[in-house]
Amino acid sequence: MPAQFPAFSARPVSARPGLSRRELLQAAMAGTLSLGGLHTLSARGADAVSGKWLTIEQIDRTVVKVPYREIPDRAMSRELPHWKYSEICEVRLKSGQSGVGETMIYYSWGKTEDDDVARALGKNAVELMWDDSLGPGLQIALFDAVARTFDVPVYALLGTRLVERTPLSWWNIDTPPEDMAAECAEALRQGYMSYKTKGRPWFDLWKQVELSAKVVPENFKIDMDFNDTLLDAERAIPILLELEKSPQVDIWEGPIPQSDIAGNRKICEAVRGKVAQHYGTPDPFQVLRNDATDGFVVGGGATRLMQAGAVCEMAEKPFWLQLTGTGITAAWSLHFGAVLKQATWPAVNCHQLYQHTLLTAPITVTNGTAAIPTTPGLGYDLDRDAVAKYRVARPASRPEPERLLETTWPDGRVMYVASNGTVNFILNLGMAGKIPYFEKGVDTRLLPDDGSAKWRTLYQQAQAGPYFPK
Repeated sequence: MPAQFPAFSARPVSARPGLSRRELLQAAMAGTLSLGGLHTLSARGADAVSGKWLTIEQIDRTVVKVPYREIPDRAMSRELPHWKYSEICEVRLKSGQSGVGETMIYYSWGKTEDDDVARALGKNAVELMWDDSLGPGLQIALFDAVARTFDVPVYALLGTRLVERTPLSWWNIDTPPEDMAAECAEALRQGYMSYKTKGRPWFDLWKQVELSAKVVPENFKIDMDFNDTLLDAERAIPILLELEKSPQVDIWEGPIPQSDIAGNRKICEAVRGKVAQHYGTPDPFQVLRNDATDGFVVGGGATRLMQAGAVCEMAEKPFWLQLTGTGITAAWSLHFGAVLKQATWPAVNCHQLYQHTLLTAPITVTNGTAAIPTTPGLGYDLDRDAVAKYRVARPASRPEPERLLETTWPDGRVMYVASNGTVNFILNLGMAGKIPYFEKGVDTRLLPDDGSAKWRTLYQQAQAGPYFPK
């Protein structure tokens, strides 16, 4: 049946008289409701401080390459070696206060370009900071600098703090079952109560869940993102029902293409686990009207986050914040967890991948939650020694080392897939149904280049798509 929407709350977007709840919902989805309340809050503070102190005087950008921890390194180097690169953006205002932000150079909702820096210099930071087109690095830095100038936490520029703590999840890409269990155990040791990973047809899902469930309590939750690779509801439902016999299993993200509204609704109705979809595709109103999801994955810039949060609040749909990077981005995410009522699913920030958070003090998690910072700005300081240590020249293009993956099945089948210049070179094949469907006993490994002619031949044969030697 169609989704039922509760009474609209004016926070955090400003309602316009005469609009129905449905019109408000549609307007918020379309981005046509203003963030006037937020701008007014910031503007009043700006008047009190005097606008001249909010002038952007200097913007510096530094590229760093932060190494992965050992277990994530085995997985991320296989498919996403370029996630090591981030750009640290530092903004200095006339007030003397500085702010820091971060952009993952090769994976983020946007980028901070030279033109963005040029148009920001000399401008009032409050007038610019809600502009998502600035990219994450510059936008985060502006909020941090403005909040420090006002001597308030970033969340005070966003709205009313609703909670003192917000849930966080541990993340890693798909791994062999033994590595997944080890990461779940490490997450639990560090105070996390949720682990999010990828569900892929080149790993044994059943063994992943079985081994991981053995090392964590039943109230520890495991969430899995399939990126559409279960393909359709008819094949997906039996697998999900079997996996969720383990009480730890909690959320299924993107089991099949989000455009398949009817299929996603079938999954929602059939499984115990909650279904999550990325907010925005297809139109959220269509998804909500057809009850095709239990909640959302919300990312993007500050304006988009607040608008999506307002829609989820009206629709009473939970979501997790997905803002990825090192500890800088994770700290930024905490402030949205403070003010967005429906941000009740554990946030995914991916900072657990790295050997260093780039912060002088790590974000600590207890019983699955982290404290909302109450000190000025982000509430965390940049570790400048770490930035100096990991500083590198900006790559001319996305690093693309040659990688050859070998997938094996218990019946003796062997498949090779090679990097081909695209980011998701193996995922794209899985999404298109061009590799064998999910089976028990399947395993995959990165086959290092040993310099042999055999490796080179396999690599070349596998670049065009799945290669099965006869």
